[in-house]
Amino acid sequence: MSSHVMGMVLCALTTGIGAIPVLLFRRISHRRMDILLAYTAGVMVAASTYGLIPASLKLTNLYVLFFSVLMGALLLSLLEQFVPHVDLHHERGGVALPRESLTLVMAMALHNVPEGLSVGASFASDSDNLGVIVSLSIGLQNAPEGFLVALFLVNQRVSRRIAVLVASLTGLIEMAAAFLGYHLASIAASLVPYGLAFAAGAMLFIVYKELIPETHGHGYERSATFAFLLGLLSMISVVEWFR
Repeated sequence: MSSHVMGMVLCALTTGIGAIPVLLFRRISHRRMDILLAYTAGVMVAASTYGLIPASLKLTNLYVLFFSVLMGALLLSLLEQFVPHVDLHHERGGVALPRESLTLVMAMALHNVPEGLSVGASFASDSDNLGVIVSLSIGLQNAPEGFLVALFLVNQRVSRRIAVLVASLTGLIEMAAAFLGYHLASIAASLVPYGLAFAAGAMLFIVYKELIPETHGHGYERSATFAFLLGLLSMISVVEWFR
């Protein structure tokens, strides 16, 4: 297996790997839920602003960046209008979700497509470092995304194993897109900066629209705030370590 193929596969598998910790939780309290979601939000913000957006800017200009980031957020906003929306609600003694979790799963799966195309096209490009940088940035934020999807499903009374499986499937979509981007590099290469910025916009939309409001309504705002900062710094540290 070539290093390029291995890089694409490992990048996609991080989604399922990130979902595995939900198998360890027996019960998730309000406080723990808020801390976990806030930490995930911090990682996703850092991945977007410190990884994907700078990588996109290296390949293009501010106009492309603005357009793609806004398109990523706009597409998820439109998705909410046509797919049953996920709003968290709470029951005494724990956390529960309504049955309509399709929005979140579809949102994650949808923005995995441009991410995969970007990873594949980056590995196929003439730049040796681009593939590593892009796959690292996307792979590091795939793990908390997988955890987020699985966590939402588990709290919706979905089997833990099924929740991990669903989260892993969203990663397989990215893997398929990565191989497609790799083999269509001559076409996909020009789309890499768009894909990176699109993925960043989609993630930032999820963080600001869903995660941050959810962590600031149950009396644990201070803990959630520090968890967010720890997630942010953790992601930045990891990226710096591998540079």
